[in-house]
Parts: sequence; C-alpha cells; structure tokens
Amino acid sequence: MSNPLHETARALVAPGRGILAADESAPTIKRRFDTIGLESNETNRRDWRQLLFTSEGIGDWISGVILFEETLAQDASDGRSLVEVLTSNGVIPGVKVDKGAKDLAGSPAEKVTEGLDGMRERLEVYREQGARFTKWRAVIDIAEDRPTDYCLDVNAHALARFAALSQEAGLVPIVEPEVLMDGEHHIAACADATERALRATYAALAVQNVDLEGTLLKPNMVLSGKSAADRAPAEVVATETLRVFANTVPSSVPGCVFLSGGQSDEEATVNLNAINQAAAGSSSASWELSFSYGRGLQATPLSVWGGKPENVAAAQAAFQERARLTSAARKGEYVG
Repeated sequence: MSNPLHETARALVAPGRGILAADESAPTIKRRFDTIGLESNETNRRDWRQLLFTSEGIGDWISGVILFEETLAQDASDGRSLVEVLTSNGVIPGVKVDKGAKDLAGSPAEKVTEGLDGMRERLEVYREQGARFTKWRAVIDIAEDRPTDYCLDVNAHALARFAALSQEAGLVPIVEPEVLMDGEHHIAACADATERALRATYAALAVQNVDLEGTLLKPNMVLSGKSAADRAPAEVVATETLRVFANTVPSSVPGCVFLSGGQSDEEATVNLNAINQAAAGSSSASWELSFSYGRGLQATPLSVWGGKPENVAAAQAAFQERARLTSAARKGEYVG
C-alpha cells in the first residue's frame, strides 16, 4: 500500500534535484537585502521570492522549496498563490516551523530551538495552505567544552517532537541538527560533534516512534572550521562525512539534503560533488545525497537583481545557472 509520507520524502530527493531553502526569517532577509540597499518590506520579500519561483525550468533542478510562514500565505503578482506557482512547476512546497534558537537554560553559551507550543494547530493550517513538508533547525556549536551532551539531548528531543507532530499532520519532517562551521577547529572536531549530534537525534526519533522512511535529514557537511589555518580539501570532507553518516544515519532514511552553512557558492558545490563521487563507490552510502541550499543558490542572483525590476531576467538566469551547477554536483558531475 502506498504511503504519502514515503512518496513525498522520495520525491524531494529525486535524482538530480534538491531543495531551495527560501525560509529566511525577517531579521535574516533584512540583512540580505541590506547588502543590496533594499528595504525589507512584505512587497519586496514577495517580489524576490516570486523571481526565484517563476524562473523557467526551476522544476528541472529544484524538487521542493522551504518557505517562511509569511510566504506560504502570499500571492504572486498575477493573483495566484506562491504555493500554486510552485506546484504548477512540479515543485513541492514546505515550511519552516521552528521559532528560532534561544539561550539554553543551564548552559547559556549553547542554544535550544523553540516553537513546539501550539505546533499541532499551526501544522493543520500549513497543510491547508498547501505545505507538504516541514523543517526544524537545531543549532550546535563547537568550542573546547562544547557541544555538551545536555545540549545535544534537549535539541534531539525537540527535533523528535517536531517530527512526530509533523507526521501526525501528514507532513514530511526535515530534521536539521546543524553543527556550525564557525571557529578554528580541525575537521576531526566537526566529525566528533556531528557524530554525537546524529546519534542523539536518531535515538530520540526512535523513542518517539517517528517513521524514518517518511523523513529527511538536513545535515552539515563534516568540515574544518571556517577560520582554521589548514582547511581540509573536498576529498577529505567527502570521506569524513560519509564515514560519520555510515556510523549514525539509518539506511531507512531516504535522503540527506545538505545545508550550505556559510560555505561559498563554489565550496558548497565542490564539496557536494566530492561527496556524491565518493558515495558512488561506497556500499554503505544507501541514502540519496542531495542539497537544501539557501545562500548557495540565492547569493549571486540577489546581487544581480539589486531590487530593480529591469534586472529580473538577468537574476533569474543567474539563479538557473546556480541551480544547474548544484544539480550537477548532486549527481557527482560538476566540473568547476
């Protein structure tokens, strides 16, 4: 018997396609718009996302889009809902449901993600608005004594509660335990923190009876710290990422959709390509290895657009090119 959650999860990691993360909160998109001297108001935010969603051929490379709550309810300039714009192009709409990371009581240098209160009711509304999947992000940083087991456990519990509630509402949860790349740490520190975070996450998902075939994982790649003196090359990133996943990610998970996490467009593409090339020769890599990029797909077209209507076509062409290159990397066929 067909299972809609399983079918949606598999569709989101269809060969050659991945997810556009367009779920920036109001403060985040304000910072992005500040770089092009554009006011962050509802109309400008709508115009920017409409530019992306109406790019010709978007469905060739993009399987789904993570929306901010505001966007889920917005209409395009032609009167259609933005959700309808996406679905007409074969793209699955989803929504970010967490309310952001706040200081963790008892360990204030660390964060815990909030947003579980009232979620069951909100999920019903999102489903009625056309969403078919959801996303929740936990934020984990690396320092001399961090992450603590306490931080990992409370965030894993919240991720699992979110996932169980999403599946109850008929929505595929994307669980995102992000280990930040900020810092000077060696890649081994990221590997250790990522492995611990994933172990805690999948233990909590098991306790809360989450159907893993109806989920996706949105992980960080295993990387050197952003400020590390000697950063590991793509081949080592690929090897370490796949080693950690083989130790932690159950084979029943349909796919991993990597976050770009502050990498440059080129770095995120090169690393995704290396991971897929390495996975092609690995018997332990049973999951689809795709992408869920925000800045990695939007940064170049945003700078081309600059908030000017006359630049829409050029910005869409820049977005199409970034999506095409990222799709190639998702297949291990990127040539820089």
